[in-house]
Amino acid sequence: MTPQKSTVDEIRARFDADVDRFSNLETGQSATVDATLAMSLVAQAAALTTPQAQSVLNIGCGAGNYTLKLLEYLPGVNASLVDLSRPMLDRAVERISSKTSGSVEPIQSDIRDLALADEHYDIILAAAVLHHLRSDDEWNCVFRTLFRTLRPGGSLWIFDLVESSIPAVQAMQWHRYGEYLTSFRDDTYRDHVFAYIDREDTPRPLMFQLDLLRQVGFTRTDILHKNSCFAAFGAVK
Repeated sequence: MTPQKSTVDEIRARFDADVDRFSNLETGQSATVDATLAMSLVAQAAALTTPQAQSVLNIGCGAGNYTLKLLEYLPGVNASLVDLSRPMLDRAVERISSKTSGSVEPIQSDIRDLALADEHYDIILAAAVLHHLRSDDEWNCVFRTLFRTLRPGGSLWIFDLVESSIPAVQAMQWHRYGEYLTSFRDDTYRDHVFAYIDREDTPRPLMFQLDLLRQVGFTRTDILHKNSCFAAFGAVK
């Protein structure tokens, strides 16, 4: 039987209490593999692919790391920041406002509930957030929304936890991830991370997501990086 997953309110409460860990631009998210590399690749790819960008939508923005990294390449871009957690948004606004001459708009919302204007953004960033989607219908709906709100030529860039569609490979990757977490801190930390992933997350395979991006209308997709059960990838409208 599939275990009961955390509610949105439960996920929000965990992130409300974890702002400091997500506020380090040098380490990124410590529980993810190659966090700083992926952040740099995503920011550079977004800036090079959409060099005339004037607006970015960062969903699941956390404390703002990905937008801050993008501003190193596209200073002055207007930033709309979406997150469940008000403390995360407050920290993100504080950090980003001092680094950009553009506007900074915080939006406390679940991406599944957010009404977004058509062809409004040049770049969308989504780091370690989409794995909270549940059913295939939710994945389809959110990807269609992201496609619709991008301007023609705009780009979407994702870094996230992914599954393997091959059970033996999934077991291998999960074991490798466990070794990474233990080496980063200890077995207790590994067990803590595995426990909240089990409660909160429903990731999909990388190929599922790339196929879905093409199905909803993106013309080009690419993989920036994949290591163990984490991948950075993107698509252009």
